[in-house]
Amino acid sequence: MAPWWQGAVVYQVYPRSFADSDGDGIGDLSGIEGKLDYIAALGIDAVWLSPVHPSPNRDFGYDVADFMDIDRAMGGRKAFDALLKAVHQRGLKLILDEVLSHTSDLHPWFQESLKDRTNPKADWYVWAEPRLDGTAPNNWLSVFGGPAWSYFPTRRQYYFHKFLKEQPKLNLRNPHARGAAMDVLRYWLDAGVDGFRLDVANSFLHDDQLRDNPPVPLDERTAHHWAHAPHLQKRTRDSNLPENRAILDEIRALAAPYPDAFVFGEFSEAPELLGHFAGAEHGLHSGYTFTYLDDRSFKPAIFAQHTAFLESIAGLWPCITFSNHDVPRTVTRYGRADRDDALAKLALALLVTLKGTALLYQGEELGLGDGPIALDQIRDPVGKLYFPYSKGRDPCRTPMPWRSDAPHLGFSSGAPWLPMAPAHRDQAVDRQAGDSQSVLSFSRALIAWRRGEDALRHGGIAMIEASEQILAFERAASGAAIGCYFNLSKDPASVTLGPRADWAPSGFSVGEVPREGGTLRLGPRSAYFCAKPR
Repeated sequence: MAPWWQGAVVYQVYPRSFADSDGDGIGDLSGIEGKLDYIAALGIDAVWLSPVHPSPNRDFGYDVADFMDIDRAMGGRKAFDALLKAVHQRGLKLILDEVLSHTSDLHPWFQESLKDRTNPKADWYVWAEPRLDGTAPNNWLSVFGGPAWSYFPTRRQYYFHKFLKEQPKLNLRNPHARGAAMDVLRYWLDAGVDGFRLDVANSFLHDDQLRDNPPVPLDERTAHHWAHAPHLQKRTRDSNLPENRAILDEIRALAAPYPDAFVFGEFSEAPELLGHFAGAEHGLHSGYTFTYLDDRSFKPAIFAQHTAFLESIAGLWPCITFSNHDVPRTVTRYGRADRDDALAKLALALLVTLKGTALLYQGEELGLGDGPIALDQIRDPVGKLYFPYSKGRDPCRTPMPWRSDAPHLGFSSGAPWLPMAPAHRDQAVDRQAGDSQSVLSFSRALIAWRRGEDALRHGGIAMIEASEQILAFERAASGAAIGCYFNLSKDPASVTLGPRADWAPSGFSVGEVPREGGTLRLGPRSAYFCAKPR
């Protein structure tokens, strides 16, 4: 029997922006508990919570100050225990986002480590000598811009931070630091959570000789590389080391006594290592790359090529995601629009018919686009670095719209931490729930269809066609099969069904798809599904 997570739909909640129960403008755990019936009605299998531990919020939860507690702004431990119980009562799973690569600089571990070179936690972080001229030990660059090293005078050394200087990198080569990180996972599994999403799971280890990252050769550089200085380096020394696998194997072994635990990772920089870091018998249970998250083309070739790559990895069951808290929302990225319901439906249909565990970001089921952010409203350090070229990640994190007639669209009774997107008023849950043609109604029907089709939930995948407009593939399991045909373009397209000409329409489609014998006339942004006779 396949584990529960294979073919599941996991709903990502960004807690600060989901639902606020106490009017302080920050979403919290009681707010999430109050919306669990809504989440359950989507038909999802598990809820993934972005970080909820105490944090000074320099990076909004991804800078953890205490791994063993729950942030008071989120409601504290009592609210967490109530949420966990309520999730389980609805037959759902709860997955925590854990950040084991680094901590906040206010974490007691780092506060002790920075005192001197001889304290018990002196080697729990990555410290290094300055060069003779006082400059950083090597050329590593922070993901958030600038050198990945900051000097601290009490030790007369630099410490490594892959992200903000307030996020010092744990030295997981140190067995005591490593053991403490494992204790975090064990503690929350014992508390009853059902698994973890591991942040930057490719970055637990660094090169122990602190050698420079090599440059991306000039003739290989694209607009993507020039968009951000760190992209001009091959991240092979500060992260993405093959030996990183040893820690992932240890995590896999730690989770093994908890039979339903699911641990998946974010592998953002080196997609070619996905099969090394996750698999049927090694590494994490699953993981995802940024191949789809970085894509803005929505071209069939992208999906066909990445599917072929995933299928080439023996034993891998991947996670599939088009949107999350770090990237522009799907309709904004693929459609360059604040709203495009046809595109939203098409992308959702593709997400849940591709092979893998689907990760659905909050608001994706409503077809939300990014919200507008003014300079004085920016909270994200990436936005502060690059405005107006980029507003950072705040636009995809604007709060959920629940009620079109309520202050702040029902997210909070107080001023939200990020502004509500005005365009989201017409897309609020209350307006969509009673509209049979809405993106929300479509999402519910789509996920229910997936749950009832073993070929979609657990089946294999075989590519049929990937042209300039058409993406077509077949999902099959236990004698059942479904043909999936997508026109990802804005223009009409035709495709011949061939050996699937006698397959019956599934009753589920997107847009206008007239069928003339064995030929489909796919309208713009449309999809057609047919089922093999049983």
